[in-house]
Amino acid sequence: MKIIVDADACPKSVLKICNRLARDYAIPVWTVASFNHNIISDHHVVVGNSSQEADIMVVNLAQAGDVAVTQDWGLAAMLLGKEVRCLNPLGKEFNPATIEFLLEEREAKAKFRRNGGRTKGPKKRMPENDRQFEDCLRQCLNNYIN
Repeated sequence: MKIIVDADACPKSVLKICNRLARDYAIPVWTVASFNHNIISDHHVVVGNSSQEADIMVVNLAQAGDVAVTQDWGLAAMLLGKEVRCLNPLGKEFNPATIEFLLEEREAKAKFRRNGGRTKGPKKRMPENDRQFEDCLRQCLNNYIN
């Protein structure tokens, strides 16, 4: 088992939590990001900045039983198909039963924006988000051990 982090847009606090818990559980953390990011990690993969390049590398690294951290719903859908548990940085686990709905919602919002509409951006990250993420990741790791 390993933790794979889509590090292109991952908050630094989430990466710190991943590294700390991974040490506690003796599990490696793999980070994947374009060369535009300065990530320090024992297992860091640098990719180009082409569209989807980091996502493709994350999918290639992932195996059933791994845990992935991403906020990309499309990447999460591909990883769920490989039986990888997927968490977003807010501490919510992607669910195979609801991922299709999320992808449809993403497409509807993109279409709305292409036609000149405006949608809200993400909410500001709060300390509670880090606690929720840590709790969710810890639960995934505990499930792996038991």
